[in-house]
Amino acid sequence: MVDFLFWIYVAAAVVLMFGASVFVHELGHFLVARWRGMKVEAFAIGFGPRIWSRVRDGIEYSVRWIPAGGFVRLPQMITSETLEGGKSGAPPPPPAPPLSKILVSVAGPLMNVGFAFLVAVAVFFTGLPVPVNPAIIGHVPEDSPEYAAGLRAGDRIVAVNGQPVSSWEDVTERVVLSRTNVFAVTFEREGRRETVTLTAKVNRELGWKMLALEPQEHPVVRGVLPGSAAEAVGLQPGDVVRSFAGVPIAGREQFIKLIQQRPGEATELVIQRGEREVTLTITPRINPATGKGFIGAEIGGSERVVYQVRRPGPTPWENFREVWQRTVGTLGALLHSKETGVGAKDLSGPVGIFAFLAAQVSIDYRLALNFLVLLNLNLAILNLLPIPVLDGGHILMALVEWVRGRPLSVRVVEYTTTGFAMLLLSFILYVTFFDLKRLPLFRLLFDRQAEIQQVEPAPTPGAPPAPVRP
Repeated sequence: MVDFLFWIYVAAAVVLMFGASVFVHELGHFLVARWRGMKVEAFAIGFGPRIWSRVRDGIEYSVRWIPAGGFVRLPQMITSETLEGGKSGAPPPPPAPPLSKILVSVAGPLMNVGFAFLVAVAVFFTGLPVPVNPAIIGHVPEDSPEYAAGLRAGDRIVAVNGQPVSSWEDVTERVVLSRTNVFAVTFEREGRRETVTLTAKVNRELGWKMLALEPQEHPVVRGVLPGSAAEAVGLQPGDVVRSFAGVPIAGREQFIKLIQQRPGEATELVIQRGEREVTLTITPRINPATGKGFIGAEIGGSERVVYQVRRPGPTPWENFREVWQRTVGTLGALLHSKETGVGAKDLSGPVGIFAFLAAQVSIDYRLALNFLVLLNLNLAILNLLPIPVLDGGHILMALVEWVRGRPLSVRVVEYTTTGFAMLLLSFILYVTFFDLKRLPLFRLLFDRQAEIQQVEPAPTPGAPPAPVRP
């Protein structure tokens, strides 16, 4: 019952947060259109069939079933009939001046920026949980180029191509978005720093280039196949692998390679199960296809992530700067897809956004609020692109109309807008297809156990000590 209520809370929070982002965007269009005296026919949150609707002062207000957007129907603007529908047979209203169209189009993205700023202010005052996940290297095979370069287990990566990193997430982002596959990796060992050159390779599962290094963590059993060697000795999901064949295990790949090297050999396996340490004897079976050993268990990384609350959180300007840098980095990676390997398939649509937002809500509401800042700023940037059917397209066409001194051909504008609307819908379906293929990866976000640690801020130099209360 508790789990059910928790997931109801997560779902409600996701719908509320995403809905708020759409609402403020459309509210911007609506308020400025009313201020400029333009005709408004409808104000809707979502697409598709109506959940709720009401007509007031000639305007239909509605909430619809597909929470992936929304619209304000303005007959004096060029809108996509494919997305929003229209009123057949109604006489067209008089055309609106180009300035009114520009102001209405700009209002939506500006409202998203304003909303993002307010949320960023809330994050600043409530604090922000930051993952404590230093990029400490796990097992390094002795026959690997990384070992030959001088890397060893326990080394901590502190910079990639001269850019500081504080976590494995930072390392991955630097590598994936880079236009090269050769990296200067700076690591630290016993207070001494060295820089080596490493070559990244494309990960077959993700399609991204990554360094051939793994975190220093104990792998976790995520699933056990029926009739397997793992089931025979009683391995269970959640068991944490400590050692195998007397070798301390510091990473998933290390464990898998050791298993493959011992087909048919009875081997000691030490696991952590809850508070107990359990020693088992397991005999990997021979995989007929490869001739290597396997135990029939799904092995994953550590499920536990520790967060420390940074209070106060990043300032709104710091938050905006980080979002801008990430956005520019992502766009650069897309524009140089041949070098980076990052393509449109790696972007997230509504499914991916909802999944990631839900994962953040399930860990801590402040993480979700911080993601909301990124989401709203990206909505603003995306909508300002000069593409028909987006706000930037409306602005571009209004500017052309202003320069020409007369409206564009209605037929040309309608065909152009409808064509780009179909392209936009096709693109959404395309990225959604790949989002659905990534559902197992999204599931891992929910499998992780998060620990939120409250860290007291350092005292100000010269300040009196805090009073001790009995």
